[in-house]
Amino acid sequence: MGGGMSDATLRLDKLLWFLRLAPTRVAAQARIATGHIRLNGRRVERSAQAIRAGDVLTLPAERVRIVEIVTLPQRRGPAPEAQACYRTLDALAPFAIAPGQTAQTSGEPPP
Repeated sequence: MGGGMSDATLRLDKLLWFLRLAPTRVAAQARIATGHIRLNGRRVERSAQAIRAGDVLTLPAERVRIVEIVTLPQRRGPAPEAQACYRTLDALAPFAIAPGQTAQTSGEPPP
């Protein structure tokens, strides 16, 4: 990739595919084109956007997923290898709402 670790980058579409956050690279490109993905809080619409270790991605799906890139993957490997490359930052991940339930509206944090 680059000369040093700080120079290393990877295209966003390849990263999503390598990390198994998209089933195919084409699906990753389509997801990026919607403009709903954020990189370090900024909207991204380019599949070729350079991603570095330490960047934070916000990915909408059934629920918003926030991940910090710990290290850039070299390939699309098995799931455990992919999961070792990022850290989930979702604040409410342990309190995900079960199907059929609604979120609290009283403003109180979950138990």
